[in-house]
Amino acid sequence: MLIALMESTRTQILNPTFAQDILTGLSASPKRLSSQYFYDERGSRLFQDIMQLEEYYLTRSEYEILSAHKAAMLHLFQPKKLISNREEIQALTENFFEMIEFGAGDGMKVKVLLQHFLEAGAHFKYIPIDISGDALNGLITDLQETFPDLETEGMQEEYFKALNILKSRSEVRKVVLFLGANIGNFSETEAIRFLTHLRESLRPDDLLMIGFDLKKDPNQILAAYNDASGVTREFNMNLLQRINNELGGDFDLNGFVHYPTYDPQSGEARSYLVSTQAQTVRLSHVNAAFHFQAWEPIHVEISRKYDLATIERLAEKSGFRILQHFFDSRHFFVDTVLMSNV
Repeated sequence: MLIALMESTRTQILNPTFAQDILTGLSASPKRLSSQYFYDERGSRLFQDIMQLEEYYLTRSEYEILSAHKAAMLHLFQPKKLISNREEIQALTENFFEMIEFGAGDGMKVKVLLQHFLEAGAHFKYIPIDISGDALNGLITDLQETFPDLETEGMQEEYFKALNILKSRSEVRKVVLFLGANIGNFSETEAIRFLTHLRESLRPDDLLMIGFDLKKDPNQILAAYNDASGVTREFNMNLLQRINNELGGDFDLNGFVHYPTYDPQSGEARSYLVSTQAQTVRLSHVNAAFHFQAWEPIHVEISRKYDLATIERLAEKSGFRILQHFFDSRHFFVDTVLMSNV
């Protein structure tokens, strides 16, 4: 039925995948919406504001890690090959390794590595991968202005498709960055599936560096998703406004409250938008309507926190082995470097 509705109104829909996912999520029981849709133009601006909040420690913690351990990371990333003659030296200088980043955003954190690697005379190419062409073009333009000597190439593709293209193109070492605790948006089963697929898309000598937000004081974690100034609430609510804008919705944002939770046992921080009253919401562009009971929630985000034992289990079950953990000074966050163990 949902597909038929989509077909009947397809000329009005700018993003059919978004529309289909919203219809599916609001039809589910319990209702859910994907956090990937937070990031329209306004949502992206709001997330930039969130990263500056005192309560939101994640970005600062990972930035500290990259700043403090950039030399050690370069040492780990560079392939260790025996150089026996001048021809091999010349070959290695052409493209020592490719550093590939999933979802680079504005590149704020990775610039720490790029600057150090260039200053250290490293031979590498930086390849950001993103499904958003606008974000990618903006990043590449910025990098060309900031680092004119940087060899870079943006790829507007799905992550694994891009990796397979790069794998077929050359045999140089690939170093994949998946930063920002984005792995926490997956359940453990989904994370293992994602990491297994990722490992299968790499060669045995390739590396993966992945960011994990660590378990800590539950009050501190909860505050990161429920800041006193209300920016996170506005960020979450903007998803409903996006549905209004793109699908002709009539969500009354005043009829919903933002409700975050944190379970210290599972490590799951969850966010909900909860209807404060019985109401029916209509999406005119897709000819759909959804009824909400009073206090019925929409699940919009999961952000899992980890301990080292869980990280070790994820690595083992997905066919990786851990080479090194890089921590910030408070051990709030870790960037972990992995290599295939298969």
